[in-house]
Amino acid sequence: MKFHHVGVACKDINEEIANICKIHQIIKQSPTVFDEEQSAELVMLTLSDGTNIELISGRQTENLVKKNVTYYHICFEVDDIQAEIDRLIGLDAFLISPPKPAILFDYREVAFLKVSYGIVELLSSK
Repeated sequence: MKFHHVGVACKDINEEIANICKIHQIIKQSPTVFDEEQSAELVMLTLSDGTNIELISGRQTENLVKKNVTYYHICFEVDDIQAEIDRLIGLDAFLISPPKPAILFDYREVAFLKVSYGIVELLSSK
């Protein structure tokens, strides 16, 4: 598994981009997209140190935002998404969302699991 990004829940993506710009230098920003599979509006920001932050706004993050919880998930890129799911489930992880194509990542598959320290997104490298 290779670290890919941190997912941050927000109410308004454009407002959060403006807030992040006050703190960090953004060197790259993807187009904002609506992913029907995720029922969410998404954008990927790359900071000057190479760190990626994915902003997520939508139905699935509303409860977190209401509670002022912005950390949503951490994402790791993997070569074999199903093998990694099976490995994590064997370590007591719980599958939240099975693999499905993600528009923000050129339709590469993503899956979400609950592990001991929170939600992990797996992103297929293929």
